[in-house]
Amino acid sequence: MAKKNKMITVTQTKSTIGALANHKACLKGLGIRRMNHTVEVIDTPENRGMINKAIHLLTVVETK
Repeated sequence: MAKKNKMITVTQTKSTIGALANHKACLKGLGIRRMNHTVEVIDTPENRGMINKAIHLLTVVETK
């Protein structure tokens, strides 16, 4: 049987105006395009690192 990957729902809640370039790059890497845009990403250490880098701009919900 295939193992089911955990998913994380990530929503950008604050603007990137004035944010550091590497924080903007993390949002781009997660696939977030604009304010209030929500994406679902697989719960991997790489994605967790990008989320933690820009956590002050995001709202994160762990889904099943």
